[in-house]
Amino acid sequence: MLKLNSELRAASRTTLSGNWTIAALVTLLYLLIAGGVSSIPKVGTVVSLIITYPLTYGFAILFLGLFREGTPIDIGKLFDGFKDFGRIWGTGILVAIYTVLWTCLLIVPGIIKSYSYAMTYYILKDEPELKYNAAIEKSMSMMNGYKMKLFLLDLSFIGWMILSVLTLGIGLLFLQPYMSTARAAFYEDLKAELSGRNASEEV
Repeated sequence: MLKLNSELRAASRTTLSGNWTIAALVTLLYLLIAGGVSSIPKVGTVVSLIITYPLTYGFAILFLGLFREGTPIDIGKLFDGFKDFGRIWGTGILVAIYTVLWTCLLIVPGIIKSYSYAMTYYILKDEPELKYNAAIEKSMSMMNGYKMKLFLLDLSFIGWMILSVLTLGIGLLFLQPYMSTARAAFYEDLKAELSGRNASEEV
């Protein structure tokens, strides 16, 4: 049975204990690069498209690694997506295209599909032989029946979201690591649940 969302948040806080400051600095760096590039006149959009997906991948797996290993945060991991640029960028752009296409139909289907694709970057990390549609389809398979649970996990951070607004965005530096670590915890829990279920079926 999957852990309660309250348990996932608690595990995330334990993971981030002693790491909040560096996590906030990583988040600040991530936001400065992503936002700074996109603000460059003329070339900003093109450059932003090039760096966004590898950078987002790096941000996700950085907190996955922190959750798994509990070792000090290595800021360099934020740029790991550029080491396998083609696979990471190609998969990321496909996720974005599919999400936009579904959103163009109706907002709700777009949101639902975004949760179907939510595990894609973690899968790219754990299964380097997968890329593009194969990684996306694996995420869709994993999230079948679990999209609402992840949505409710995200929604449980509403208080932090309000605080981020009230602090003119400063709270976001702590919210992003908290949510990213919680999502990593969700992925680990879901992966273990599905692995155990498959093992039972084989027996």
